[in-house]
Amino acid sequence: MAPVFEVDVIVSNKEGANDPEGQTILRDLVSKSGFEKVKRIRSGKFLSVSVEAEDKQSARRLVTKMCDELRIYNPAAHSVRIEV
Repeated sequence: MAPVFEVDVIVSNKEGANDPEGQTILRDLVSKSGFEKVKRIRSGKFLSVSVEAEDKQSARRLVTKMCDELRIYNPAAHSVRIEV
């Protein structure tokens, strides 16, 4: 049996892309709660994936393929970082 690797997938909006969720959090929650010094919030997604693979590179390739084929993110609007 191959080892199991923990892989983190961080999906964030590309710089300059509209982020209505981040803007809403900043405007409606943070600023109204006394955190006026917080000037910007960008939202995103975080996935924690456990995969069985021969090595770290294989685990990264598998999760990258999964994200691409299942359209976990939109490459036109999002950046993705995969950490094993």
